[in-house]
Amino acid sequence: MRYTAKPDRAGENEALSRAVFAELRAKTPGHIGYALFRDGADFLHLFVNLRDEDAGLLTDLDSFKAFGKDSQDRWVAPPEVSRFNMQLVDSYGFEAAMAAA
Repeated sequence: MRYTAKPDRAGENEALSRAVFAELRAKTPGHIGYALFRDGADFLHLFVNLRDEDAGLLTDLDSFKAFGKDSQDRWVAPPEVSRFNMQLVDSYGFEAAMAAA
């Protein structure tokens, strides 16, 4: 999911997003990956489910519901959502990127 937050609400948007990561770390659901990228007010969320096509392990979290609540008021326009049903072949660098953050 890619979108632009309103400049005066980008910090709030990041804080709500970080709460999702805190809940994921507390619940440790298996076989999924989730990442957030930010450049100013532009955000990109990357969600990977290695077993199913279902995003419920993420979207059913209370913190994700709180993130989605009133999101249209925080964002300049509706997000661009792209969904692909593909198998992960390999990945590199996500652990290193997190250690550097």
